[in-house]
Amino acid sequence: MREPHFWSNPQRHPGWQAHLLAPLGGLYALATKRRVAKAPEGYKARVPVVCIGNINAGGTGKTPTTIAVMQRLQTQGVAAHVVSRGYGGSLKGPVRVEERTHRAAQTGDEPLLLAAFGPTWVSKDRAQGVAAAEQAGAEVILLDDGFQNPSVQQDAAIVVVDAQRGFGNGRCLPAGPLREPVTTGLARADLVLSIGNRAAQEVFTSLWGAQIASLPHATGALEPLPTGMDWRETPFLAFAGIGHPEKFFDTLRALGANLVHTEALQDHQALPPALLTRLAAEAQMRGAQLVTTEKDAVRLPKEMRAQVLTLPVRLNLDDWSPLDAMMSRIGVPQRPA
Repeated sequence: MREPHFWSNPQRHPGWQAHLLAPLGGLYALATKRRVAKAPEGYKARVPVVCIGNINAGGTGKTPTTIAVMQRLQTQGVAAHVVSRGYGGSLKGPVRVEERTHRAAQTGDEPLLLAAFGPTWVSKDRAQGVAAAEQAGAEVILLDDGFQNPSVQQDAAIVVVDAQRGFGNGRCLPAGPLREPVTTGLARADLVLSIGNRAAQEVFTSLWGAQIASLPHATGALEPLPTGMDWRETPFLAFAGIGHPEKFFDTLRALGANLVHTEALQDHQALPPALLTRLAAEAQMRGAQLVTTEKDAVRLPKEMRAQVLTLPVRLNLDDWSPLDAMMSRIGVPQRPA
């Protein structure tokens, strides 16, 4: 589902649609509150558990955040494992994801991408996944999503937010983009991480600075990895099935790429042969090169991966000290390499 335009309206003027849907948003918020508050006590791991989640529905940058945090811990000599529900995958788990043998249809696209950076587990039952990671030697467990799921006790929680979009109009689904009210969610958070360029960060601080003032706040931006590719030389047909495909297209344009066509897909959308055949035929007709995101690339059939370029991006934090301090506070071991 494409995000309705009124979800991005200012909090003070959310739009008539948001007002009309406000009662349903209130019910959604109440259901989330009850699920979090009244569920049986979750599984308590023997090692620190850090949730990387969000208050918004849809893409905010959780996957690149998980990659960045995992790599940060690895440089400090910490064995970090990721546990995910494996959205879109068929495996019930718990099972450790093998990048070379599993397929996205089995594990979900995000776990398959994460497995390239470190030990990653999929489990529909998060508690079982955490227990499996513990047994395999994890010293810290990163929960990929699950901020509103109480089945595992969390020692710390990072709320990831797109700095440009912020918390939208401040309303809960379907009146707005939120899974729960901002104040309710932030009351359980230990750190807010806003992702975006300097201008976007200024917008976020101006609109939401008061709400996050009591929490440590880290900022960062997604930046393309240098690949040696001159993006200005070739016409491109870009496609993406992520939370906000236009961000990927804008990144390509910022690199100088000439996008002759863009195909915005649904988040996690399957890539059936008919769709890929159409995209390949259109690219050939336009004399363009196909290009997509890393997350979409893992859903491509093996026989087509050589035909599609991938633009890798990584999250760079302006200052790691808020996150390092949080990890130290909950007892994550740090052994500088």
